[in-house]
Amino acid sequence: MSSPSSSPPPGQAVWGTQSPPPTGPLSGVRVLDLTTVVMGPSATQMLGDMGADVIKVETAAGDNMRWIGPWRHEGMGPLFLQANRNKRSIVLDLKSPQGKAYALSLAREADVLVSNVRPQGLQRRGLDYDTLKGVNPALIYCAAVGYGSGGPNTGRAVYDDLMQAASGIAGLFQRVDGAPRYAPINLCDRTVGLYAVIAVTSALYHRARTGQGQMIEVPMFETMAQFVLADHSGGGAFVPPQGDMGYKRLLSRTRGPYATADGYLALVVYTDRHWRDFAVLIGEPDLMRTDPRFATQESRTQNAEAIGAKLAAHLLARGNAEWLEVLHGVDIPACPVNAVEDLYEDPHLKAVGFFQDTEHPTEGTLKVSRFPIQFSATPANLQRLAPTLGEHNDTVLT
Repeated sequence: MSSPSSSPPPGQAVWGTQSPPPTGPLSGVRVLDLTTVVMGPSATQMLGDMGADVIKVETAAGDNMRWIGPWRHEGMGPLFLQANRNKRSIVLDLKSPQGKAYALSLAREADVLVSNVRPQGLQRRGLDYDTLKGVNPALIYCAAVGYGSGGPNTGRAVYDDLMQAASGIAGLFQRVDGAPRYAPINLCDRTVGLYAVIAVTSALYHRARTGQGQMIEVPMFETMAQFVLADHSGGGAFVPPQGDMGYKRLLSRTRGPYATADGYLALVVYTDRHWRDFAVLIGEPDLMRTDPRFATQESRTQNAEAIGAKLAAHLLARGNAEWLEVLHGVDIPACPVNAVEDLYEDPHLKAVGFFQDTEHPTEGTLKVSRFPIQFSATPANLQRLAPTLGEHNDTVLT
């Protein structure tokens, strides 16, 4: 990467340096972040956690996730704080000639550009891949879009709710309990964000071997369709179909979690060994021999409703602590059902140092979760907490 001149002309931006230098595996990689909301920012946050220098471009109004509270100061809501650490923030009007000039200057020195702005909008502003390839042939340009190119829905705006509906997730709830519902988490945004990170790091590896930049399109609908069908293609995986679609165990209305004498428990009695040991625990050692529904993994899958009902009936007999002791004693996977509030006090997360209280320059003490993946040689680290709007204009836009 070439270094920008020390005295750039008006309208030119400089990357500058980070201090102290990051230690992660992407240290030295420069990422121009044109993303908003959840999917794109979560992807660039992971790139930043792994050491990339990420410059986030915002409008004067800011990423709208800034404005979802609670907060100590307006514009610094918890969703924004979580998804935008390890980034610098600049404010640019990409519709103006000067804003475009700044963006082109940054793109000229960038290794990666990530955007979830609709492609037609970037093309109008002269920030499409074909234009930027002309100023930086080595650029990896990752466009996260709602629908892939070439289809009737190309270019449409989407959000997580729409993708949960379109990809079949909401419809799976309907098969379980009669009404379509959304999972209470930005499931599609965060899943597709992970795919974007995989795509960018793969393209960086390709460029390291060949010197070639490239355009990457990460479509939410196609990504989530593959994600859902990996579990639920069922008989539809064959031509002609060999039965209904859907994985019966996951669609069972009795799958759990299960009520115990004093709470709720998640457990997976799954393999033949699990069932032999569980049958002994409940005083029915001959269960698999005498009831054909329990005899094999396939028979248990086909009779998932009855299997779940059996578990539910027996788990009421003991409390959580007693069940966990006996189940772990025979190596049957089980755990308590945490509320989100319980995660901060979870003994395992505490033991592995997952959370740290960190001082933000404007927001005071924040509880931050570390990057979950451990690298022995290039550990991810927390360089900076989420920036205030335009915090780095002076150091980047000189």
